[in-house]
Amino acid sequence: MKCPGQDSQYWKPGAIFDVKCPECGADVEFFKDDTTRKCPKCGHRFLNPRLDFGCASYCKYAEQCIGNLPPELLAQKEDLLKDRVAIEMKRYFRRDFKRIGHASRVARYAEQIGREEGANLAVVLSAAYLHDIGIKEAEKKHQSSSARHQEEEGPPAAREILTRLGAKEELIGEVCDIIGHHHHPGEDETINYRSLYDADLITNLEERQKENPADQDKLPGIIDKSFLTRSGANLARKVLLD
Repeated sequence: MKCPGQDSQYWKPGAIFDVKCPECGADVEFFKDDTTRKCPKCGHRFLNPRLDFGCASYCKYAEQCIGNLPPELLAQKEDLLKDRVAIEMKRYFRRDFKRIGHASRVARYAEQIGREEGANLAVVLSAAYLHDIGIKEAEKKHQSSSARHQEEEGPPAAREILTRLGAKEELIGEVCDIIGHHHHPGEDETINYRSLYDADLITNLEERQKENPADQDKLPGIIDKSFLTRSGANLARKVLLD
């Protein structure tokens, strides 16, 4: 059975349409499931501007369904994965809005740091949304949410989510490795790990500061010695000191 979105018997009016070639302005006919088309007048090949690529960000049969995806869309697939991961994180924590809010803030800071540091944002943001995913199982098994138990229980839960979303094994492996020691950096960590670590540290310090504003005087010293990236330290000063 074909995906209904790609099966022409389910198509509605507008599934076939003309698009102006960005090079010569000629009309190029597209079917809704075309990834690219070649202009019959000038020969320029370009992406389908109306392609709905949302399902391909998590469906493991996307390449079979849509065909050979061009590099531009493969990159978009990884970028869209983070949105699906965010949704799954919220479903996992359900009404635990404190942990949902924490993960969302970590992801926001991780994206800023990772972008400045040249990190792989698909890895960084997946790890950011899922870095504390082991808490529920840790509390269930060990009656504790300690860092050690979080790191122990997090990778299996993250792997299940990412596998279900059709993420590549290379990405799954790196995300699980980060989650498995996200509180305990080693000597030579990747820029993806360091971006997540710094984002989590900013969020933890921010939350701690709201609970105990009296620690404000200690923050400059903590920032100077604790962060793993320059971008993370700079962002921490902006968030915590300005």
